[in-house]
Amino acid sequence: MEKLLYITANPKGLEKSKGLQIGEAFLESFLKERPDVEIKRMDLFQLDFVQMDADLVFARGKLAGYGYTMDQLSETEREKILKMHALADEFIGFDYYVFVSPLWNLNSPAVLKAFLDNLFIAGKTFTHTPNGPKGLLSGKKAIHIQTRGGQYTGSPIQELESGDRYLKIALNFLGIEVMDSVIVEGLDLYPQKVPEIVAAAKEKARIASKELAGIPLPVIL
Repeated sequence: MEKLLYITANPKGLEKSKGLQIGEAFLESFLKERPDVEIKRMDLFQLDFVQMDADLVFARGKLAGYGYTMDQLSETEREKILKMHALADEFIGFDYYVFVSPLWNLNSPAVLKAFLDNLFIAGKTFTHTPNGPKGLLSGKKAIHIQTRGGQYTGSPIQELESGDRYLKIALNFLGIEVMDSVIVEGLDLYPQKVPEIVAAAKEKARIASKELAGIPLPVIL
């Protein structure tokens, strides 16, 4: 059975978050097409995972470059690196990934970057080759649903957005095929148009869900 990991990074909850509501529309549509796929939800604001502190940085360095074994790490270092590997192993076990996050201060919430840090493990999710690093998670697909208060696309501030861009870079680095993101913009700029913007985004999300599910889309002539 194939599996989908639905990853959210928004503390506002479904009732108040437009992004989470759009994400639910995506998920509902995907499940209609692929009821055979197992779904797991992962709320990053509720997830207990390690962050890149001194213990974890030293542990990674000792194992990767200094020839240490796991038993030679301190108890704290070993505990944290094992927790990191456990999260990466869980992530690897999925076939599809849906990320739902807002754009905060030009980037994603910090919790999303901290989560991604746990996935960069040489020999597990990528490897070093004579031609540079190579991702090991090929055959998997991901998509990002991102809400933005401002209007970035096609505007002078377009290049300032780094949340969606970084997520795509990170996932591609790991070898994951990344679909075009579902971007929802202008929620703060045009409050009177929010219902219209959200409705259009939900429809876009439903179409994207069919693509992720592998359902051929109709050709418009």
